[in-house]
Amino acid sequence: MIKFGTGGWRAVIGDEFTKANIQLLAKALSDKMKAENAAEEGIVIGYDRRFLAKEAMQWAGRVFAAEGITAYLINKSSPTPLIMFYVMKHEFPYGMMVTASHNPAVYNGIKVFTAGGRDANEEQTKEIEEYIDRLSPEDVKEMEYDEAVAAGLIREIYPLNEYLDDIIAAVNMEAIRGCGLKVVLDPLYGVSETSLSTILLTARCEVITIHDRHDTLFGGKLPSPSVATLRPLQNAVIDNRADIGIATDGDADRIGVIDDTGRFLHPNDILVLLYYYLVRYKGWEGPVVRNIATTHMLDKVAEKFGQKCYEVPVGFKHISSKMYATGAIIGGESSGGLTVRGHINGKDGIYAAALLAEMIAVTGKKLSDIYKEIEEECGSIFMEERDYKFTQEKKEQMHKLLMEDKQLPKLPFEVEKVSYLDGSKVYFKNGGWVVGRFSGTEPLIRVFCEMPNLEDAKKICDIYEDFLGLK
Repeated sequence: MIKFGTGGWRAVIGDEFTKANIQLLAKALSDKMKAENAAEEGIVIGYDRRFLAKEAMQWAGRVFAAEGITAYLINKSSPTPLIMFYVMKHEFPYGMMVTASHNPAVYNGIKVFTAGGRDANEEQTKEIEEYIDRLSPEDVKEMEYDEAVAAGLIREIYPLNEYLDDIIAAVNMEAIRGCGLKVVLDPLYGVSETSLSTILLTARCEVITIHDRHDTLFGGKLPSPSVATLRPLQNAVIDNRADIGIATDGDADRIGVIDDTGRFLHPNDILVLLYYYLVRYKGWEGPVVRNIATTHMLDKVAEKFGQKCYEVPVGFKHISSKMYATGAIIGGESSGGLTVRGHINGKDGIYAAALLAEMIAVTGKKLSDIYKEIEEECGSIFMEERDYKFTQEKKEQMHKLLMEDKQLPKLPFEVEKVSYLDGSKVYFKNGGWVVGRFSGTEPLIRVFCEMPNLEDAKKICDIYEDFLGLK
């Protein structure tokens, strides 16, 4: 029953996310590490604030210990990027993070990282699933926690300072110190508050924090930065006349932003702002990488500066590998994840937040003014996105229609080409596009459309609703 999606294995707590399955996965990964002669170095495991996350980390650690593999357990709830950083920095062959990222509170899960701190790719996760298929519950052994600690097979660590120092060294702290920024933080009850506050206070920012307590129900909302979840942050930015409002998802690998006017900045806008800043103001040179559902405004900015934009399937492992292959300076996705060349090989909402603060300080401009500058130079484009739940029967019907029969609705704009790289994506000759794809982490089908004007984007989404029978 353990199947990996685009963001690791995720399941409902008490249904498939159980002690037995967690330990089965740990045993399978132990066997894989031994087969690859990678067991001697050990494994790093962290957890976030979700229900049973700490216990799940310990359950997994006890299995690795029973297999003679040293498990380095991060002993406080921590951001996912910290685990990726530590795996990369200390050259571990594997790492694990107990999290379901931005999923609803009833979910938990496990992300697996490979050498270099990268998300395990499809080949790696398929191999883990194959190891799982060979096992029965009787094959799983565990060592008592205290016994494993005494034997040195479980070692508790907390390398937060090392991770934060790396970010502080990478951004222009002097510029931020001289700016007197006022920042409102919204961790959405997740794990970013300590990290973000430490960085921003070190840079002498005035920091106001909301929703920072430990709440496994995330205040009854999705721990995902969006228009719907960030209304309190919008109010706090306006009430406090702040320069920026920063939110992160449950495990702090994604970011959401409210600008100085109180406007929600779509993750697409954040990517565009940072790419433009790195090229225009910092003088970096290089391409950009985005997934198939992320704004083509990045293509416009890249073209403006004589660079290229590369398109990959959804899943940050595709972004990080393409960045490595092309020397891209930034890569990201429309769901709020991004990373920058020279940092970790995965998305990091905390580093992105620090870089945004640097951008405001270095340019001496408000976020709203910088985006106007980009639109004046590169033009505008508008996105409409919609999510729909479905039954298994409905999913099979839609999958057959889109991916097997490769049918399209009657569209009012001239089509340039169609891609099935990930879902069904139509490119229009006017520069617009629409994609319909199934989520790899939730039972949803998502329709994204980007057009030269918002009315046309909404019209295309309406057409897809009718075509797929989703109304």
